[in-house]
Amino acid sequence: MYNTLDGQIYFYLLVKDKLFYDFFNFNLSFTIGKTKYSLKKNLVTGATGLVGTHIVLDLLKKGQAVRATCTPRSNKKIMEQVFQHYNCHDLFGEIEWVNMELDDVTEVYNAVDGVDFVYHSAAIVSFNKSDFNSMRIINIEGTANIVNACLEKKVQKLGFISSIASIGRQGTGHYNEKNKWSSGKENSFYALTKYKAENEVWRGLEEGLDAVICNPGIILGPSNWRRSSTTLFKQIYKGLSHYPLGENGFVDVRDVSKAIIQLVEKDIKGERYILVGENLPYKVVFDEIATQLNKQKPHKKATKSLLELAWRMEAIRCFITNRKPGITKETARTSSQVNIYDNQKVINELNFTFNSIKDAVSNTASYFLKFK
Repeated sequence: MYNTLDGQIYFYLLVKDKLFYDFFNFNLSFTIGKTKYSLKKNLVTGATGLVGTHIVLDLLKKGQAVRATCTPRSNKKIMEQVFQHYNCHDLFGEIEWVNMELDDVTEVYNAVDGVDFVYHSAAIVSFNKSDFNSMRIINIEGTANIVNACLEKKVQKLGFISSIASIGRQGTGHYNEKNKWSSGKENSFYALTKYKAENEVWRGLEEGLDAVICNPGIILGPSNWRRSSTTLFKQIYKGLSHYPLGENGFVDVRDVSKAIIQLVEKDIKGERYILVGENLPYKVVFDEIATQLNKQKPHKKATKSLLELAWRMEAIRCFITNRKPGITKETARTSSQVNIYDNQKVINELNFTFNSIKDAVSNTASYFLKFK
């Protein structure tokens, strides 16, 4: 039986009270109640990570089909807890899972096959020099594999989640999307890999791929407390006495998800967008986290000289114990810098409104206290 909806033809079959669609590659959208549904299929890489989890959730809430990548190291339990936190646990069962290692070309091509949009959020985030080779393989070569697969499989659009780190440090302390990469000791190894990963996306654009890039600041949101920027909540909960004197751009993970979905779904390509809700001193953010967790605020200044001593002592300790450092040369120096990021481009072009960092901290702290 054929009906016409939104100018598109679709075929449906009702089986056991569920509507199944054979949409023959048509671009179909329809509305039930107040919710608009789409038969577009999305692939989200790094789906169990901080950003990936929220992209998957937001797409499912929009009624879209989602294929999510995972590896044997993926923690689906934490992702499921995040869904519970947002009272959306029922949506977790709608995810189509696919095993995919970014350095396995066959698995990447199989994961991309049959999807319309790809959200590439998978990456290794580390400021440990010893992780550089892993970051090179996953962040750079893995992104190249995603781009090649998108081109081969005729994906409609790629949304790449990069980082403000890829903009590069130039000594001015003020940055926007027009800043060009400048090599130097101010840039971390992680920043270098994200910059080169972006270059793979630009290469894809030159070869005919529709793509858009977002550059989030330090992302705050519910996730794994042992990974990413959310480890900060655990540290402050346990008791953190020192705070760095630098300033940086922060953003709510919910804004990152919302923005990249809008950028992918709109007729925008070949652009990059800084996603920073507020530029704030670390002290302000640390204090807000401590307040939300009902813990003592960090009260001792971590001066530049103190941090320089700390990372050297930590390097010696880790050499003896064969453990990864809690503070590195890169994190010590970055946390002492004042870096301000301009977010006007995304605000103006999408009429975008960012959540306050206070709201981001409140949301994250609420999750932490519930699932710690």
